[in-house]
Amino acid sequence: MNKLAIKERLQLFLMEDIGEGDLTSQTVIATGKRGQGNMVAKEAGVMAGGEIVRLGYQCVDEEVEVTIHVADGEPFQAGDILVSVKGSYLSLLAGERVLLNIFQRMCGIATMARDAVLRLDDPSIRICDTRKTTPGLRIFEKYAVRCGGGFNHRFGLSDAILLKENHLLAGGGITKTLQAVKEKVGHMVKVEVETTNEEEVLEAVEAGADVIMFDNATPEEIASYVKLVPSVIKTEASGNISLETIASYRGCGVDYLSLGCLTHSVKAKDISFLLEAEGE
Repeated sequence: MNKLAIKERLQLFLMEDIGEGDLTSQTVIATGKRGQGNMVAKEAGVMAGGEIVRLGYQCVDEEVEVTIHVADGEPFQAGDILVSVKGSYLSLLAGERVLLNIFQRMCGIATMARDAVLRLDDPSIRICDTRKTTPGLRIFEKYAVRCGGGFNHRFGLSDAILLKENHLLAGGGITKTLQAVKEKVGHMVKVEVETTNEEEVLEAVEAGADVIMFDNATPEEIASYVKLVPSVIKTEASGNISLETIASYRGCGVDYLSLGCLTHSVKAKDISFLLEAEGE
């Protein structure tokens, strides 16, 4: 987790919400009044983002104390206190909405990733995410996938080369495009090629792809394609894979299943932030 990058984004998000100040809290709450607030789960899920809450409150007020009660990657139940914060009421409420929004989304992603892993029930296949993330939130969303037991695909366009349909069209086909790419990049850069049928799989193998993606293939098709690929080449299946269908890919032999739904269709977990009354 790159804490410097995270804090930079959190500062922007907090500035957008706080603006020149929290008019409501500033007119209701006396300056200097202190207490505790709790982030409480209203439904079961998987924890992700406790440290994000801590870093966020550091941006608001370095004197806020944050206690994380559930470790990232651990399950929680309705009614559990996930994070507690102590400090100025004004500071606690100023950071509440932005940090809770991110925290809820991260827990939702971690929960969906864990669900996908359990439904697949095949330790030989890794569940991974895609670049179908919310602009500005990729660093948070991809971390949440890992908390749920999934793995990350490339973080951005500069991490690796993925030759998809449009690239292959513009480059003149699999062999020609892959050869041109291999001549321009160093030995540390992996090249993945998207394929849609047996002929393209064989061509990608012959051309020397490092990773071969089977796009929109059925589990049965994947099982047949995998047999054509040497073990030194990693395989990935992507497209039309959902929580409802993922179990059908069990035992298909592919190395990775990438699911865009982990980040683009996730439902945030229902988590509340409640201040404790004085004397509690």
